[in-house]
Amino acid sequence: MEFKDYYETLGVKSGATDAEIKSAYRRLARKYHPDVSKEAGAEEKFKAVNEAYEALKDPTRRQAYDQLRAGGYRGGDEFRGPPPNWQRGTDFGEDGGADFSDFFESLFGGRGAGGRAGPRRGRDVHAQIAVDLTTAYHGGRQRIGLHDGGGERTLEVRIPAGIAPGQQIRLAGQGGAGAHGGPAGDLILEVGLRDDPRFRLEGRDVLTDLPVAPWEAALGATVTVPTLGGNVELRIPAGSDGGRKMRLRGRGWPGKTPGDQIVTLTVRVPKAATDAQRALYEQMAKEFDFDPRA
Repeated sequence: MEFKDYYETLGVKSGATDAEIKSAYRRLARKYHPDVSKEAGAEEKFKAVNEAYEALKDPTRRQAYDQLRAGGYRGGDEFRGPPPNWQRGTDFGEDGGADFSDFFESLFGGRGAGGRAGPRRGRDVHAQIAVDLTTAYHGGRQRIGLHDGGGERTLEVRIPAGIAPGQQIRLAGQGGAGAHGGPAGDLILEVGLRDDPRFRLEGRDVLTDLPVAPWEAALGATVTVPTLGGNVELRIPAGSDGGRKMRLRGRGWPGKTPGDQIVTLTVRVPKAATDAQRALYEQMAKEFDFDPRA
């Protein structure tokens, strides 16, 4: 069989930190996921990336693999199996999955003398899910379609209220099938948020633009402002310029310490459609000694 260089598969150095290995895995898993990638051979690359991460994410498995690799093996070398004194580290049978290479199985698969592997848990499957901002804020349910073994299945996912981008939702038993009577793995969904025409999320603060009329900005006014939790009344001080930022405390993203909503005023100028309206603008030009470019 062929020796596999798992560091090379993930594109990291052998001295990479656990965080660097995890980051490389997540990036490549997203790139080659069969539901996303259109590249030729993406499914095989996805499997290879998963296998490499399974070998390196566990400290004892990684240490055992590093000792074997230190013997001079490189990716593609002929490999006839681990030496007689091989210490595999953590057995893969309790937290691994099916569909790995013979090389991986020979190191971590728990094969007995007869060559038959014992019950093995299916591998965890990683995917992404895009959620509307309002659903992520309030919580709710969302249906997703997954391609699985050439077919497609639909799952209903519960979205916890206040979930943030990059957080994960784990669906137990919805991952890869187990082998030899082992349980299925889990489906791990990384959450992303869809763009919203009204709101933008920055940390735990919610940003929004609020159009106001020139007289509201000049004279002051109380106006209705939309927030993810519902409309609120905001008092605009007299003499406010466009671009002024106002803070609605506690109206941002929910959490132990909720964020704020930052409202940016944008002054909208009405068009002069009649002679009387044009006359009003001309009167303003005479009455105000004002140069906005000064």
